[in-house]
Amino acid sequence: MSKKQTIEKSESQHNPFYFGKKNYQLMLVGLALILAGFLLMLGPDANTVDGKLDPNAWNEDIFSIRRIRIAPLLVIAGFVVQVFAILKRNK
Repeated sequence: MSKKQTIEKSESQHNPFYFGKKNYQLMLVGLALILAGFLLMLGPDANTVDGKLDPNAWNEDIFSIRRIRIAPLLVIAGFVVQVFAILKRNK
């Protein structure tokens, strides 16, 4: 009986956390990608000149590759990494 109890105790002392160190590292990488994507989207809007609203001015920078392509791809990649980090099993 004592052998059986010790085996059960050793199995019950399994890691109580579902996520391991690698999961948290991947979550931080995903969060960094999302944050970098949103930071790349920052900038002046279409109708401001030197911080003041000017309805006659037009800023072409809102259609830059950085804002339209790179930043959204980084945000999507960050969410994909987050999902992978959550679904990754601990060994």
